[in-house]
Amino acid sequence: MPLVRNPILPGFNPDPSVLRVGDDYYIATSTFEWYPGVQIHHSRDLANWTLLTRPLNREAQLDMRGDPDSCGVWAPCLTHDGKKFWLVYTDVKRKDGSYKDTHNYVVHAESITGPWSDPIYTNSSGFDPSLFHDPDTGRKYFTNMLWDHRRRPHTFAGIAVQEFDPEAGKLVGPRRNVYAGTDLGLVEGPHLYKRKGWYYLLTAEGGTGYDHAVTIARSRDIWGPYETDPSKHVLTAKDHPLAALQRAGHGDIVDTPDGRTYLVHLCGRPITQQRRCVLGRETAIQEAFWGPDDWLYVKDGPVPSLYVDVPGTRDDAPYWEPKHYTFSPTAETKSNAGLPLDFQWLRTPEPERIFSTAENKLTLIGRESIGSWFEQSLVARRQTHFSYDAETIISLFSPEDERQFAGLTAYYCRFNFFYLTVTAHADGQRELLIQSSEASWPLGSLRPSTLLEPVIIPNEGKVKLALSIRGKTLQFFYALPDSSDAADKELKKIGPVFDASIVSDECGGHQAHGSFTGAFVGLAASDLNGTAARATFDYFEYRPVRDESDRYDV
Repeated sequence: MPLVRNPILPGFNPDPSVLRVGDDYYIATSTFEWYPGVQIHHSRDLANWTLLTRPLNREAQLDMRGDPDSCGVWAPCLTHDGKKFWLVYTDVKRKDGSYKDTHNYVVHAESITGPWSDPIYTNSSGFDPSLFHDPDTGRKYFTNMLWDHRRRPHTFAGIAVQEFDPEAGKLVGPRRNVYAGTDLGLVEGPHLYKRKGWYYLLTAEGGTGYDHAVTIARSRDIWGPYETDPSKHVLTAKDHPLAALQRAGHGDIVDTPDGRTYLVHLCGRPITQQRRCVLGRETAIQEAFWGPDDWLYVKDGPVPSLYVDVPGTRDDAPYWEPKHYTFSPTAETKSNAGLPLDFQWLRTPEPERIFSTAENKLTLIGRESIGSWFEQSLVARRQTHFSYDAETIISLFSPEDERQFAGLTAYYCRFNFFYLTVTAHADGQRELLIQSSEASWPLGSLRPSTLLEPVIIPNEGKVKLALSIRGKTLQFFYALPDSSDAADKELKKIGPVFDASIVSDECGGHQAHGSFTGAFVGLAASDLNGTAARATFDYFEYRPVRDESDRYDV
């Protein structure tokens, strides 16, 4: 049987929670500050996955205005109790320093595509919540890691279990700390299962960097004590720096109808000597099995395999197809505020304030700067290939001065992005500028946020903007399609070749284990005058490129 190559969900798709209902498989992944919240992919064979829905799509469920970078929606858990779907998630309001403000919620729906309920608040004692439906008793139990700000640097205090009463809509009874983890530390990401009279607790340990691991423990009583697997880690690449899949951890288990067991987990694929994961944390799958000792093992593990035997065979053709996106409020995009489903925006539950597709084009309404944590006009899709081309045309934008700008961006967060903009000089003359976060430059290097002298362009007419990423290099281009000069209709290079690997977890401006998303490419507009200047884009193209020099894209 042909093997499927990992990852099964390339690009920013971390913290997978997997579920089978009948013949349908679902994976829910974290979206952090990107709106709508939680991505749910669907498959019938564990090989071919399609983005299906993002359930947290209205203000009553999620409002992330003010959430810092890499906060927002962490580690969703998707389950089914035989009658309805349940989704639990954290909305993180602060993560850096001693304190964590982590609010946990539960929503439910009869159909995976919704409508999903308003949220039930549960607690704020830690993050990575999950919901377990005991098949024998019918009772529900809520788990999350506990945060103890007093114990620095060992602030991960263990895994808590508490009963959840769905009728009362709250946690009930005592909360008990049932598992402290192993000496690897940083125990989080709990999932409970029941098999042959054992309660199994699957956890993540070692942080989200290169020491990440999946650990399992078990007990005859849901309240413990839990015994750690003698092998300690079910899955990890921490002792194998040359393994293709690194940062392997945060897993979840699913069984096929014929009794095979699989473990889904996050991973990273580093490039450059700095081992930067430009695609962020991705979702991979491993075949697993229960041994005669009733412990879980990964086939050929604990190091994650690049190729895995799953029930289906994958058609890779869609992965390499170029995408030409147009914008219109059709039925297909209605659930995503008029955007193609591949696109998201940042933080706000009021998309009508930052963009419109009413005229079959994308009009961005200039708000705060590209680095704002509150209201910025930026729509983008994930970078899912190590090499690609992207382009757009700005058909209408008349900036008055240097505080109004719009264009094409390769974006990770406010700490690291590259941004080719149409803007204007103080006298109103339009020009092109490349902007970047100052933190995108190497430590100790003081660079301005504007990266080249402006290129003067006509005050009227369309402007084509493009970029090409080839592994670790990024080059911007532009053209003037309305010009009568044939040379101006062809793409011209603008600016130097940049280090594309800066747009990565490892350069996210945080301490170790502190940046959690992935690279995006998209369109943005700002009006720092506060007059909501509008920029209209005709289309957006994303074209994957096979780069034979790249060990992942061959």
